[in-house]
Amino acid sequence: MKNLRDYVTLTKPRLNFLALLTTAAGFYMGSPRPVNGWLLLFAVLGSTGVAAGCGALNQWFEADTDRRMTRTQRRPLPSGRIGSGHAFWFGLALSAAGLLVLFFEVNELAAFLGLSALVSYVVFYTPLKKITSLCTVVGAVPGAIPPLMGWAAAQNQIGPGGWTLFWILFLWQMPHFLAIGWMYREDYARAGFPMLSVIDPKGGTTGLMAVAYSFALLPVSLIPAYLRMTGQVYFWVALVLSLTFLVYAFLMARHKTLRHARGLFWFSITYLPVLFMVMVLDKA
Repeated sequence: MKNLRDYVTLTKPRLNFLALLTTAAGFYMGSPRPVNGWLLLFAVLGSTGVAAGCGALNQWFEADTDRRMTRTQRRPLPSGRIGSGHAFWFGLALSAAGLLVLFFEVNELAAFLGLSALVSYVVFYTPLKKITSLCTVVGAVPGAIPPLMGWAAAQNQIGPGGWTLFWILFLWQMPHFLAIGWMYREDYARAGFPMLSVIDPKGGTTGLMAVAYSFALLPVSLIPAYLRMTGQVYFWVALVLSLTFLVYAFLMARHKTLRHARGLFWFSITYLPVLFMVMVLDKA
């Protein structure tokens, strides 16, 4: 049972719950009524498989650096509870299973998007973490694909609505990750990751970028109402949430303290599920 929990930990379940949530939301927003329940189930299963495989392969790749970080050194690989080979094949099997479900039970476009998320996350983002602070921008791409995948699963095409969901999630991730980077900058420095918070020790650029991305998120978050994907309830909730998000980013940029970075982080993990829940409930 303990070993089973370690394999679950390899999949980064907390992080990948976001993939499940946004895939389902993207599918629902792109679906005509009534919603095809079986197609939704397979879309979520496929997306979850790919996301879980990405998490395992990421931890396999970063086992050495995880040993040097306080917050990750107790993970299954750096602690030695799971062997490197087992983690690699486990991640590969999950990814392959997810892609096969998407290809055979959903559609080719959803499978292609799943493959794009896998490649961009494992092949590009993960190695780039050791090279450049721009890795965060690259990593936000696969992180924003799940709602696009859900939309494609429902419509077998990508329209303005699907791309809007992609950009909401892309822009949301940047302040979220910048807050995490500031909170754990010493850990990232110890592991040799040139995150923006590491190469910007005074925090001026980190704060500026958090504000810039939060500011860009504000109008983009309102587009679903403009496209008449939702009603006016969503518009006003999104406006209040996004303005509050911008305030939290501004406070982090101004004060550059751990407390304000943590405030931005905690609001960010409230912002997204509430936004998507209201979007779904207020679907036009």
